[in-house]
Amino acid sequence: MKATLPPCSPTPLLQGLPPVVSRQTRLVVLGSFPGVASLRAQQYYGHPRNHFWPILSAVWGIDLVAMPYAQRLAELRRRGLGLWDVYRACRREGSLDQAIEDAEYNDFAELKRRAPLLRTVAHNGGESARAMRHLAALGFEVARLPSTSPANASWSFERKLAAWRDLFRACDIVAR
Repeated sequence: MKATLPPCSPTPLLQGLPPVVSRQTRLVVLGSFPGVASLRAQQYYGHPRNHFWPILSAVWGIDLVAMPYAQRLAELRRRGLGLWDVYRACRREGSLDQAIEDAEYNDFAELKRRAPLLRTVAHNGGESARAMRHLAALGFEVARLPSTSPANASWSFERKLAAWRDLFRACDIVAR
């Protein structure tokens, strides 16, 4: 007797997180798409080993990691920093960017409407940076930052911090 397997179901379409921007946003950091831990928590950079929050803590001299998530976001908005991702939806098993399939871009023109002071978009890692030309075509200055992901082990925390600090200084997104 031959066994029959049920039809393969495609990986479900995952939905990203909403943008964190305000009318005072001057710099937006774009990731690629939230990882599993971030989607579960419904929080940007929700994986405990991601360097995003520790890097911002070091740049600004405050302990964002110890703050509740809503307070972290309020602090970003207060300082003129926004967060979003390149993709609004995709299919992906796990959290690695290489596994992203059927990706759908976010509406980047929406950034111009929501954040009229926005001048610079920084891409957090290589997958996000693949969209640089789209953002540049909208008139934004674009920059590529080293990924804060724990998968980016080739860059030390100190080296990542230096690159992030330099861009934040250039955009006047510093301690206030």
